[in-house]
Amino acid sequence: QVQLVESGGGLVQPGGSLRLSCATSGSVLNVYDMAWYRQAPGKQREFVAKIRRGGSTVYADSVNGRFTISRDSAKNTMALQMNSLSPEDTAVYYCSADLEVITAFQRLRNIYWGQGTQVTVSS
Repeated sequence: QVQLVESGGGLVQPGGSLRLSCATSGSVLNVYDMAWYRQAPGKQREFVAKIRRGGSTVYADSVNGRFTISRDSAKNTMALQMNSLSPEDTAVYYCSADLEVITAFQRLRNIYWGQGTQVTVSS
């Protein structure tokens, strides 16, 4: 069974930093775009950052210059370095990946989501 697992969330003071990680598991053949999304209480899930297979990146305006997305293609993992955090960054952060996987019978390509990790920025 293919899974995405986030880690690294927690409580941090304003101005602090956190590093989130996302790991894939299961029968993954290829990893295409990987991305981070977040959902604050009472709000819709929003895009944070994306990294393409070739390494190019896209950031939401709200995090550009503060967050850095990266990936390790050999390990099929992704990270999000978050600096200069503010209370407005408080949310559950989800990793997402466009994966090609193999089952007992066929190859499938689909978007997978992790279960989310809580990031709380508060003094």
